[in-house]
Amino acid sequence: MLNAVVNKQNRMTVVFAALADPTRRRIVERVSEHGAIRVTALAKPFRISLPAISRHLRVLENARLIHRQRKGRLHLIGARAAGLQAAQKWIAQCAAHWDSQFDALDELLKSEADEEAKP
Repeated sequence: MLNAVVNKQNRMTVVFAALADPTRRRIVERVSEHGAIRVTALAKPFRISLPAISRHLRVLENARLIHRQRKGRLHLIGARAAGLQAAQKWIAQCAAHWDSQFDALDELLKSEADEEAKP
């Protein structure tokens, strides 16, 4: 069980590290918008070399955010929605925690205001 928790944390670390780079975030956005797309078409709007794009793609593949399908010399890149699920769940848990903390703070401030309003 401990190994599963550690592996899950490592996976999230890999996902967040992959998404820390703005070029990789743009690649994930483009792949998500276009579906399966050729590497050369994917690389077109970027002002970096094709080998640099390939290195970014490897990082995203290792993070399981994209997948590559090979058809002969043609490489198609597609998004993997499941790659973001652990990170989305963690973010949702953090957001829920902060929401409950803000709700508690709101209640505290209301009760203090009620106490001050009493004669």
